Amino acid sequence: MILLANVCIQENAFSQQIIYKDTQIQQAARSISVKNISGTIDTLVSFTTRHNLSTRNKPDFGIGAAARFIKKSLDRFSKSGVAIADAERIEYRAGGKNTRLGKEITLENIIYTVHGTDKDDNRVIALLAHYDSRSFDNTDSLIFAPGANDNGSGVSALLEIARVLSINPLPVTVKIMFLSGEEHGLLGAAHMAALAKTQGWNLAAVLNNDMIGNSRSSATEISNNTKLRIFSENVPVIETESMRKERVFNSAENDSKSRQLARYIKEIGERYVENLEIKLIYRNDRFGRGGDHTPFAREGFTSVRLCEYHENYDRTHQVVELVNGAEMGDVKKGVDLEYVRKNAAVNLVSVMNMALAPAAPSNVKIDISGLSSSTQLSWSAPEAGKKPAGYYVLVRETDKSNWERKIFVKETSCEIDISKDNYLFAVQSVDSDGHESIAVFATGGNLR
Repeated sequence: MILLANVCIQENAFSQQIIYKDTQIQQAARSISVKNISGTIDTLVSFTTRHNLSTRNKPDFGIGAAARFIKKSLDRFSKSGVAIADAERIEYRAGGKNTRLGKEITLENIIYTVHGTDKDDNRVIALLAHYDSRSFDNTDSLIFAPGANDNGSGVSALLEIARVLSINPLPVTVKIMFLSGEEHGLLGAAHMAALAKTQGWNLAAVLNNDMIGNSRSSATEISNNTKLRIFSENVPVIETESMRKERVFNSAENDSKSRQLARYIKEIGERYVENLEIKLIYRNDRFGRGGDHTPFAREGFTSVRLCEYHENYDRTHQVVELVNGAEMGDVKKGVDLEYVRKNAAVNLVSVMNMALAPAAPSNVKIDISGLSSSTQLSWSAPEAGKKPAGYYVLVRETDKSNWERKIFVKETSCEIDISKDNYLFAVQSVDSDGHESIAVFATGGNLR
């Protein structure tokens, strides 16, 4: 299942490409149900609004009703599944007199933890989707704010992933987070990111799903459900002066950890999900807007945002009404359910492949102690979890966006007969079934 290469690798060996599909992952992706996605969005819309200032006490109206629906669904998965999983409601205080909320209130996040089966691997993978909604006036907690796409699409996708993972336990822990407070300043995400930092989670990856269901743009009226965007920061928001110097020295402005995660999702997602092109967007998010991955990035975690390729501004945050014959507002009619299914599958296959793979290597270095026409690389094996069967050395030209070649080696070093000045390199751990870790970018160092 793995292509082997000699420790000393010739440039013409780059013609080899490694493609492997896991039957378990394929079957899990196929089990994602459009019917379930549709039903979840219907239920969320039926609560009229999920505004953060709306009531938490009514059974069929407001953000509290939505939270109870999500929690009840997750509890059902825990009882019927085979994985060890549990759902919890985490309350936090937010807002104040001079904030977007205007007053201090209590909000809650709902966290579904699917516990990993490998006790020696403490990695955690997080999936995010906010469940609050709003209309044009962000202070109006009573107006109809269906939020079918923003963010019923993300919530419905993550509920389906929770259901599938409850019957497909993985070696590492997956936390699926349904977050409040997004529409008033990413409040729920900030609370969870701070909690993860304080409690020392080994958070390997954070995938935020926000607006993943619209496939028709406003104004230009382009319809296309075959493209998905992944936003990732280039220069880390937490970059220190020493990190800056290392980035500049290695010309690594396009190789942040978040960018490596985005490339990973693109590769694995396109490997398993048909008729979908995943586009890397070299920005943390869209102009003038933000998402729940950002507080995690601010705490130093590797995080990205998955988002529809075409947005419809006649729907997002708009009052539900007819304007000059045009339908306005974020109603279910504007959600492409098949598109949500595909985007949910991208999340699922990426998480499963990552969880089944060994942990990533560390200390990935290029020998720069002398001048040479070849490139010497070395790295350290992961300290926890299952032992890798080997490693993929990744290679791309300096002007390319994605890794172009994978070369398998069994040792923790190799020499490649090409110049380090002309290419960029990274290394992944891989198991005997071909599951690969996120890539770790190679930086210059003296190996002798």
